[in-house]
Amino acid sequence: MPHGSALRSAITASGTTPLIGVYDMYSASIAARHYDGLFVSGFGFAASFYGLPDIGFIAWPDIVAFTERLRWAFPRHHLLVDIDDGYGDPEVACHVVRRLERAGASGVILEDQKRPRRCGHVAGKQLLPLDEYLDKLERVLACRTGDLTVVARTDATDEAEILTRAKALAATDADVVLVDGVRDIDAIRRIRDSIGDKPLLFNQIAGGRSPRLSLGELAELGVDVAIYSTPCLFAAHEAMDKALTDLAVTDGRLPETKDDGVGVPQSVELLIRNLQATPSTHHG
Repeated sequence: MPHGSALRSAITASGTTPLIGVYDMYSASIAARHYDGLFVSGFGFAASFYGLPDIGFIAWPDIVAFTERLRWAFPRHHLLVDIDDGYGDPEVACHVVRRLERAGASGVILEDQKRPRRCGHVAGKQLLPLDEYLDKLERVLACRTGDLTVVARTDATDEAEILTRAKALAATDADVVLVDGVRDIDAIRRIRDSIGDKPLLFNQIAGGRSPRLSLGELAELGVDVAIYSTPCLFAAHEAMDKALTDLAVTDGRLPETKDDGVGVPQSVELLIRNLQATPSTHHG
């Protein structure tokens, strides 16, 4: 099954489909052992590739190149890619979408922020006029050459504006609607009611504005897909900080590798699997 159709089928199945945020090939290698779906998080990629916050520094050739590497290594996983505002005007957004289709992406998320943009869970977000965003979205939808799944995202924070935009996004041919930074369960219910039968995506990020909910709880709320933007990034941050603190305490002596720990053999075993990806399945 083509990548976009496979993701769309998973989203429309019963329950809530999880997609795990990855920020480099190593984190993706670990996530792929546990989950069938990966999410290229703008937050994680900006932090990992540039060492910068998620405020608009990502260049589209970098995200396309990363997607190509991911698809080569993980030919059967769902692969949803955050493309922010499409990196500029509608022409650029369409070019990026076509490139990502060829790279093997399963889907993309296109937001309605204007620049300078911000992470969806921080203050200071500014929105494009709705008509301007809808024009960009419609052009992105029309430029698909295959079955790419498109998620329409609004970063509105005012309740009335959230519902207005969610309804407008649901009325398009976008496959899924995302309202980022939803603050409480009641808001999720109102959004779910406002978009009818259109699939709904929920973004979970540690320390963000949205409540922490299980997949079962999300399914009861009518959420069809959940992206976990940063569990790998933040876990790595915490673990590296602890490891280097411990190294300083022991005057530079490495700890003994435990039977269930990670050393050279475990790392090589993880990475050797990426060499076994079948090139013929690169595009589906």
